[in-house]
Amino acid sequence: MSAQDLTPEDFDRLAAEHVLGLLDADEEVRAAALVKDDPAFRAAVEDWRARFAELDATALPLEAPDALLARISATLDATPAAAPEAEVERARLRSVETPAGTAARPATLPPLVPSPAGAFSALWRNLGFWRFASFAGAAATVLLALGVIIGPLGRGPAPAFVAVLMSPQGEPAAVVNAFADGTAELIPLRTIPVPEGRTLEVWTLWDPARGPVSIGLTGEARTIRLNLRDLPRTAPNQLFEITLEPQGGSPVGRPTGPVLMKGTTSVAL
Repeated sequence: MSAQDLTPEDFDRLAAEHVLGLLDADEEVRAAALVKDDPAFRAAVEDWRARFAELDATALPLEAPDALLARISATLDATPAAAPEAEVERARLRSVETPAGTAARPATLPPLVPSPAGAFSALWRNLGFWRFASFAGAAATVLLALGVIIGPLGRGPAPAFVAVLMSPQGEPAAVVNAFADGTAELIPLRTIPVPEGRTLEVWTLWDPARGPVSIGLTGEARTIRLNLRDLPRTAPNQLFEITLEPQGGSPVGRPTGPVLMKGTTSVAL
């Protein structure tokens, strides 16, 4: 199938899912061929890589604990080597000696289909599986954010900029959609405990010399509308953050409580 056989939507979907590694075997072969032979598809793939790179840049890098890496390495080192194909074939062709006049009985071979326990053990020792699982987790995070952005909560005018707010643990905690008309919306992705007598305050920062500006208060983690019309137009890399403040908001017009989450804007996909 050539690129001409794809609708614009399927063309763009194929490029995006190729970047995320979500295609099945047949579609991955098709996408790889298009990357090689079709300049337009190759450009679409590079465009999606750049878009996802902007979203991924908001995530804090995390390293696996040394103890976990040591355990995985020790397990992999202990994995027995697989029998060479030639040795397996010779075992299939070998027969045990039988009395004259009787047919040769093939030697007993290990089962071609491993037991569930054996399959799980082999999967546990497979470094490629863990690499894929790590990538799948990252992809799921991206897709979750995209689903909130373009899903039922995001229907209507498309946002001009999107900021994924990350918790101090490096987990997506909320999404801010900023629209061209000067409005914005905050969509939480997780619950946020708010002690009695405290409130959540939303801030934005476009100029360090000006300092952060309060744009919203809420007593609980819920979707709220934000008004940015009296502020300069939202731009790429503009900071949004949420702090825990006294009831009624910060008394000094600047964040005083701990930062619960923060992130910078990227051009919406």
